[in-house]
Amino acid sequence: MSSVFLSGDPKSDALLADDPFALLMGMLLDQQVPMEIAFAGPQKLAERLGGLDVATIAEMNPDEFLEKFSIKPAVHRFPKSMAARVQKMAAEIVEEYDGDTAAIWTSGNPTGAEVLKRLKKLPGFGEQKAKIFLALLGKQFGLEAEGWREAAGDYGVEGSRRSIADVIDEDTLQEVRAFKKQQKAAAKASK
Repeated sequence: MSSVFLSGDPKSDALLADDPFALLMGMLLDQQVPMEIAFAGPQKLAERLGGLDVATIAEMNPDEFLEKFSIKPAVHRFPKSMAARVQKMAAEIVEEYDGDTAAIWTSGNPTGAEVLKRLKKLPGFGEQKAKIFLALLGKQFGLEAEGWREAAGDYGVEGSRRSIADVIDEDTLQEVRAFKKQQKAAAKASK
């Protein structure tokens, strides 16, 4: 993978492009904060920990991990709950995939539906987050799992501007923002 535009910060984006765990963590953190802040989180944590070794994160003392997570600027606006989720996710990857994050979407040549199922088993990944991440893998990371677009639902539609999976530059970021704003307004109006 050469480059992505997920955080808007070249150093953070380089980490996301090269490190599957960083990418997955960025998606996990994409909750109640702007997308680019969520996807910059792994780089902040990597700097504080001297890297993002999945096994090390899984085994860290939770209080020490939370301390690193909480240094200003915090990795997430809800450091306690999100630090716990990141550690749980790391532990799951160590236990289920021998610490190889990419195995979630590569081990055994899985279909899109199987990748979606694996993602939904991760702590903090519900149906929507799993579909968005699956679309991100397919649209920007060359995932060729059979049926990934169908499994990703609306997020897999080519040319759509619904989620982080569709952000490739500042213009597409603004298009996704406009779509999300429109969706929130529609949801509010229907109440």
